[in-house]
Amino acid sequence: MAGAASRARWPALGAAGVAAGVPAALALTRLLRGLVYGVETTDPMTFFVVPVTLLAVAGLAGFLPARGATRVQPADVLAE
Repeated sequence: MAGAASRARWPALGAAGVAAGVPAALALTRLLRGLVYGVETTDPMTFFVVPVTLLAVAGLAGFLPARGATRVQPADVLAE
């Protein structure tokens, strides 16, 4: 049961980060307007691509170590 809870942790953390970050970024667009060049501060494509990319990275960060851990025999690790 503990394995299921730990597997469900990274999507919730990634979603919470996106849920907090997108409104904060929208709120700070006036401050960012002078810092960016060649793109609007409220560009819809940017507000779509960046959260999707961050969720994909969070997914890989949760999945890859878990996949590696499943390939190790617990008895071998404890014997070392």
